[in-house]
Amino acid sequence: MKAGLYLSEKYVRIGQLDKPSPKRNEALIKVSFAGICGTDMMIYSGKHPRAKAPLAMGHEFSGVIEDINGEDPRFQIGDRVVVEPTISCGECPACLSGNPQVCEALGLIGIDWHGGFAEYVAVPLHRLHKVPDSLSDAHAALTEPVAVGIHTVRRSNLKVGDTVTILGAGPIGLIIGLTAKIAGAKKIYISDVSPFRLKKAASLGLAAIDAKKDNIVEVVKAETNGIGADVVFEVAGNNVTAQQMIDVCRTQGQIIVVSVYKQKPIVDLASMHFRELSLTTTRCYHSTDFAAAISMMASGEINVTPLISHELPLEEIEKGFEYMLNPETSLKVLFQPNL
Repeated sequence: MKAGLYLSEKYVRIGQLDKPSPKRNEALIKVSFAGICGTDMMIYSGKHPRAKAPLAMGHEFSGVIEDINGEDPRFQIGDRVVVEPTISCGECPACLSGNPQVCEALGLIGIDWHGGFAEYVAVPLHRLHKVPDSLSDAHAALTEPVAVGIHTVRRSNLKVGDTVTILGAGPIGLIIGLTAKIAGAKKIYISDVSPFRLKKAASLGLAAIDAKKDNIVEVVKAETNGIGADVVFEVAGNNVTAQQMIDVCRTQGQIIVVSVYKQKPIVDLASMHFRELSLTTTRCYHSTDFAAAISMMASGEINVTPLISHELPLEEIEKGFEYMLNPETSLKVLFQPNL
């Protein structure tokens, strides 16, 4: 079968893989849409600690069940589905306590195994979710990042009427903004250095701050009578935002670190200590977040249409990654392996 393969640092090409045969309690999925994620960009840059070439990346994907090996009354051949790509061990303390998203041996389809940048993927039946008729295949492929946003906001102490600051206006930052609005945030500030992404943020009703021109800390402090934001989401992953997240947060406020830092950041713990700031981290999502993402997109509560910047045939995988390297032209790039 046709597959878009990561072969080495910044080198992806169309190639061939054997079409998988589903093992017991697996389904063969014909991929409809698969999105490029920030993690895929980390793999592409050669900096992911687990992903090994040759690899068909892609852990954000939707498709249709073509074959089933086993019995599961929830699914049948022809069903439209979206794949929850996390694979947990089910045996470690985190899994046994009902938190498989922080499994000690957590793996992801598209990182630890071949994923959605291919015509077909074999997936365990328990990782499938049916797609409602009101949700398109393209939108369903964004279930995974929407689930990240929902899980992130659920991890926070956000209350109705709170002021929120988001550092980073990529797809996850924008989804967090949309979710925070639903959760009752009164004002949501979001900063970035990309005019393209800031314009997108403004169109979604977020207060967009150009980090090249304005200091997000000064802007938020000025508009909150010097108080700062009740909840801060750090989604940019650099030393600048690692300091800003502390400075922009109100006394006894909460910081949620969403970024996966490529290098260890410098964090001013003394400033946090003196103002009793709370620091929370977040990883992936729970299956309940994944189900909520499907439901909220299907109902129109979360509209991901503005986040999709490109839809490409898989043959244009090189072009897709080139688009993603330029934040002035891209947000979410989707491939269609079976065009």
